[in-house]
Amino acid sequence: MKTFIFALAFAASFSAFAQDSDNYSEKKNNSKVYYTKGGNASLLSFAQVTRDGEEVSSIPRFTMFVNIGTNANVDLGNHLGLFAGLNLTNIGMITEETIVGTVKTDVFKYKQRVYALGVPVGIKIGDLRKFYVYGGAEAAYAINFKQKTFINGEKVDKFNEWFSNRSNPFMPAVFAGFQTKQGFGLKVQYYLNDFLNPDFSENGVKPYANTESKIFFVTLGYNFGKK
Repeated sequence: MKTFIFALAFAASFSAFAQDSDNYSEKKNNSKVYYTKGGNASLLSFAQVTRDGEEVSSIPRFTMFVNIGTNANVDLGNHLGLFAGLNLTNIGMITEETIVGTVKTDVFKYKQRVYALGVPVGIKIGDLRKFYVYGGAEAAYAINFKQKTFINGEKVDKFNEWFSNRSNPFMPAVFAGFQTKQGFGLKVQYYLNDFLNPDFSENGVKPYANTESKIFFVTLGYNFGKK
């Protein structure tokens, strides 16, 4: 299922790290390096989670806040460019499990997210004034973990931890996308590490030791123009 969704999202591809295309010539004349702001916009995240080899039900997660960033751009010509940036991205997943007991059946839902501070580096290819595709990699570090727990629809627990080891602290990713002349685009980003840290231990117990948790997101981007 994950492979199908990922392939579909990748084929649709991908976002706005971008340029103020309408003022492209002016930028080239004024400065070889120029800056754009915007980063990721609204995110639709998907997760593939297994525990002890069994698939755990996951729910697509949509978020608008807080996703901000800035990029430094270098155009090597009309059809090739490089960029690097700094992003703060809200990433996470929603999982749901049904626990059948001797008396009743309970439905557990977990909403987990981190704020990830990332440094993307990438390349742009195409007509940089009209339409181009891009791709690259991002090194991200999780700085804040938040979890909400629900049982049968009722919230029973909530906590927020800075620099927590519940999630993987280091979240490297790869991404690809496209950008249009009007400044809009789509991007898909896939995280290479498990979202949950299998080495995390609490009171001598490793709750995620046998859990695999991969996530990726699709985002609609917008070119906010030159700073």
